[in-house]
Amino acid sequence: MLRLRPLALALLLPCAPVLAANKPTAIAAADLETAAHLRDQALQDDTAYDFVAGITTEIGARLAGGPNDEKAREWTIAKFHALGFDKVWTEPVTYPKWVRRSEHGEILAPYAQPLALVALGYSAATPAGGLEAEVVGFPTLDALKAADPATLQGKIVFVGARMQAYRDGHDYGIGSAVRTGGPAIASHKGAAAFLLRSAGTDGNRLPHTGVTNFTGATPIPAAALSAPDADLLERMLASGKPVTIRLALDCGIEGQYTGANVIAELRGSKKPDEYFVMGGHLDSWDPGTGAIDDAAGVAIATGAAKVIAGLPKRPARSIRVVAFANEESGLFGGKSYAETHKATIGKAVLGSESDAGADRIWKITASVKPAARDAIAQIAAVLQPLGIEYDAKEPGNGGSDLSAVHAVGMAAVSLHQDATRYFDWHHTANDTLDKIDPQQLRQNVAAYAVTAYLAAQADGDFGSKPGAWANEHE
Repeated sequence: MLRLRPLALALLLPCAPVLAANKPTAIAAADLETAAHLRDQALQDDTAYDFVAGITTEIGARLAGGPNDEKAREWTIAKFHALGFDKVWTEPVTYPKWVRRSEHGEILAPYAQPLALVALGYSAATPAGGLEAEVVGFPTLDALKAADPATLQGKIVFVGARMQAYRDGHDYGIGSAVRTGGPAIASHKGAAAFLLRSAGTDGNRLPHTGVTNFTGATPIPAAALSAPDADLLERMLASGKPVTIRLALDCGIEGQYTGANVIAELRGSKKPDEYFVMGGHLDSWDPGTGAIDDAAGVAIATGAAKVIAGLPKRPARSIRVVAFANEESGLFGGKSYAETHKATIGKAVLGSESDAGADRIWKITASVKPAARDAIAQIAAVLQPLGIEYDAKEPGNGGSDLSAVHAVGMAAVSLHQDATRYFDWHHTANDTLDKIDPQQLRQNVAAYAVTAYLAAQADGDFGSKPGAWANEHE
């Protein structure tokens, strides 16, 4: 019998964790079969639609810190209990309370016209009685960045950058950059106020709101024009005649507000302290009722969990659903969750958040350890009949709020929704229940049910640990 000396044995022992970490994560054939049944069952289930219909009808708009914030939390807590989750709780989230009271805009010269506009989140108010100033227009954010500050003193800056509709929604990078960064740039250059063409792809006379960021800058009044009104302003600017606008925005920050993430869980049968996490954000902007952004996301996760709960036996790991607080004004719920759970983030074996509406999922991507890549391919194979393709080369960040959780170490899967129509309605009064196609919503639920169940049943992990994905965010 071979006997190892103590030193030799000590040298061999550290290899065991390494071997375990490199062991391929796999999913049993029986679990793949169960997931296929879950997929087909979810295509007939309306739990998600009932959730969206209920919260948009009974609560409506859910501006973070607004009058419906607490009402929405209590509604969601009651709904989670009614659906039979094993555990429901909240975790506090604190953030600045921004308030919208009224907004008005009009062109005074060279031709008087009213303007359809909406104040941006964190916009400052205009002085009492409003603000009148000449407009200076720019076609892009880069053009504003290059402008001489001397030409902008006391002026209203307008940026007219346009978005186009794409399935992957990539042009939102253009619109959101103008909205979030443009007002601060204009402030630094001495402008009195800021306007932009709405970050959207529609032609409706309904402006798109959204947050801006004045970090390091003095807040100024900032608002978005509807697309037709942006066209109108551009035509007047092109005439060469001075254009004067009057703005009256009554809005601003009123101290701090403490809301909460609402969390529900189906407890696992073998490893209940480990979990798959999914969800959406509970808050919405206030012009519409927040159906696609993002009641649908919370509903999809809830519907998927409900289908899994109907199995004769719970999956090995727990299934966790999170309705995140105040995503719209800075990912506060996701960042808070990440901070609260970062030391034990390895327990979150995999996660995905839905925050791009309710149209069909068309692609799955993931950021997992190499030894778990084949398990993602197994999940993707069960999703393929839903019309979902797998891109093994593109990473996944988990989606909106869960991107913050991914950044501290959670392995992530992204289920990409078709965003062709999404930015027609995003952040507008048109974000209402009628924009949701029940059949497409059910396809989303099926995809999340498959992914959650198989991740919870997998033999092995997906690479979650503190700091695991730090290099992706450098």
